[in-house]
Amino acid sequence: MADFDEIYEEEDEDEERALEEQLLKYSPDPVVVRGCGHVTVFGLSNKFEAEFPSSLTGKVAPEEFKSSINRVNSCLKKNLPINVRWLLCGCLCCCCTLGCSMWPVVCLSKRTRRSIEKLLEWENNRLYHKLCLHWRLSKRKCETNNMMEYVILIEFLPKTQIFRPD
Repeated sequence: MADFDEIYEEEDEDEERALEEQLLKYSPDPVVVRGCGHVTVFGLSNKFEAEFPSSLTGKVAPEEFKSSINRVNSCLKKNLPINVRWLLCGCLCCCCTLGCSMWPVVCLSKRTRRSIEKLLEWENNRLYHKLCLHWRLSKRKCETNNMMEYVILIEFLPKTQIFRPD
């Protein structure tokens, strides 16, 4: 009689995982698109650089890259001025409210990040996963100082990997 409470691991899953790790090891480094705006609120710049990276040549059309960056920049252009106004109001009233006046800025900044992440997810599903690329918003350390900034990472997916969104 078989033991029903015993767990058996399938060897196929281990082989797939090992193959995927092997493919990821040989994939190129991700392309980093940094913010180039003059205003930064909680690490999120008001504009990303629209210059086409040379490492994406042959992977995606420069027009598609530029239109995707322009969509992200228009989202930032719409949301970031509101965040800056709330930041100024929050700083002016910070002493009187014991810091509680900063909560709207934190919530608006989080909402802006989420809208950009949703936009990038839409772009991935529409085009970039078909081209074996994956765009995502990532927090990185600045090159010039010790602060953190948000960048767009463009990762190369292995051709055999089927990306399943969570």
